[in-house]
Amino acid sequence: MEPTLTIPAVDRRTVTSLFSRLRTRKGQSNPLPLYAEMRNLGDVIPSPWGGHLITSYALCDEVMRSRKWRVPDTQWRTSQHNSARWNTPASLQTAKSLPMLNPPLHTRVRRSAGKMFGRRTLAELKESIARNIESVLDQFERNLLEGAADFNSVVANQLPVMSIGQWLGLPASDYSLLRSLTNDQTLSQEFFPSPSQLARADAAALGLQEYFTEVIRERREAPGDDPVSQWIAAWDTLEPDREKADAEAHSMAVFVIVAGLETTEHLLSSMVRLLAHHPEQADLLRAHPEYVPHVVDETLRYDPAIHSISRLAPHDTTLGDTPVREGEMVQLMVGAAQHDPRQYTGPENFDVRRRPSHFGFGGGIHYCLGAPLARLEGELLLTSMLKRIPRLRLSELPSWEPRVSFRRLNHLMVTAA
Repeated sequence: MEPTLTIPAVDRRTVTSLFSRLRTRKGQSNPLPLYAEMRNLGDVIPSPWGGHLITSYALCDEVMRSRKWRVPDTQWRTSQHNSARWNTPASLQTAKSLPMLNPPLHTRVRRSAGKMFGRRTLAELKESIARNIESVLDQFERNLLEGAADFNSVVANQLPVMSIGQWLGLPASDYSLLRSLTNDQTLSQEFFPSPSQLARADAAALGLQEYFTEVIRERREAPGDDPVSQWIAAWDTLEPDREKADAEAHSMAVFVIVAGLETTEHLLSSMVRLLAHHPEQADLLRAHPEYVPHVVDETLRYDPAIHSISRLAPHDTTLGDTPVREGEMVQLMVGAAQHDPRQYTGPENFDVRRRPSHFGFGGGIHYCLGAPLARLEGELLLTSMLKRIPRLRLSELPSWEPRVSFRRLNHLMVTAA
């Protein structure tokens, strides 16, 4: 006789109401009170679309570190016959990327990538990133002389695409297009994407597919000393079918550009926003510049780019006191978990002295390959800003996209204080 499952004490309509508020511009402007409400409902609560939401840091950590919990890969997505969201071109493009692969394929693809941002590569990139920072800050300072300036459009949205684009050997004239495509492509990963958002995401996925198909063709014909050429060469040793080898190199290139832009843009803008909003912390940082690395981690804890991460139960199991069926999805609500008072002292405080653990770069076998590059960009930018721009203050309330999973700040208007 099968065991009887415990009926959830929390009504899904209560959770649906929470998400309705969370996905608005107002909710995104300060999601912390809504996350507190969510945590108060329990460590494991029913998801409005089925499955469960995980709100505690400990349980999120347990699932993220486990090698058994799975990600929603291509096979799982194509099996969701009644869910158009999972079968869109953008969703299936995402499913080919490294974070959405399960072992043993994940192991094979990750090995093919090599040590993407090892010490040698970072040392080579550091000089060019530093030059890029001085260039965008020159423009930012010129804008500040005229009054309020948008840190997002001048700095945060430019630096990541310059870093990744130069590393991949892509023309600077393509950077604006790549930024636009990656920003739209991530819309498919939202909880409740509208038909118009799915259409934008699918159009972006097609644009990225066409763009990098041409890049792969060019590098195949004329290999260079660049990562794309190296991925093609690596897959030639692993896959005898040239078409399949090129497809794998293509997926890696799309993954790197999509993963590396939106998330790093948010890290940079959020870091500056939080310091401008907490001037006492900015003053503390100026007195103790050795805290610069802490600020990157504290920003990733306080307001990461991705606030929800999907996992699938490998077998019938229990999380906390809640039974979870094999194949059932759980959403790790890391935006809420990273303010869990059982994990952090004063979690609602932004504290530059704190060097916290967090899920800003994922975890377990899916820990972000680009984490060293994002850290380097954040630390170099902040170090330069402390020297060049004494103080910033918000000139108006930041403007947010009405999302939940991927945070996106539209504008960050600031003035020199």
